[in-house]
Amino acid sequence: MGFELVRVLVLGRERPTVQVMADRADGALISVEDCEAISHAIGAVLDVENPIPGAWTLEVSSAGIDRPLTRAKDWERFAGHEARAETAMPVAGRRRFAGIVLGSDGTQARLRLEDGTEVALPLSEIRRAKLVLTDALIAASAPTNRTN
Repeated sequence: MGFELVRVLVLGRERPTVQVMADRADGALISVEDCEAISHAIGAVLDVENPIPGAWTLEVSSAGIDRPLTRAKDWERFAGHEARAETAMPVAGRRRFAGIVLGSDGTQARLRLEDGTEVALPLSEIRRAKLVLTDALIAASAPTNRTN
């Protein structure tokens, strides 16, 4: 459909909510119409395959500006921006990190911490990571004004 999956979460028990975050594959900003198309497609599959018994709610959204970093390519794309990350197992004696994204080699994400040291976090050990909303991130995420 021309979209990339960023994250899927299933939250709740009585009436679970399936949260889907997506990006456009072409890098353009995702629109409400895009979210609607994704929702219809995923909803149809969930109705037919029935992986979640009983009633459920589907939420589809863009990843947003202060998006989660879930893929190696996210760590590459947002190099130079601030992020926070938490690992499942301690790395260098700790589980929580904040710093500047330095990229990824495909197996590890790299951050420059506030004290200037660098840390490599195994992607398989990252429980959650997301960009920090800063003026620089807002400026980098703003659509460019083009004159023709």
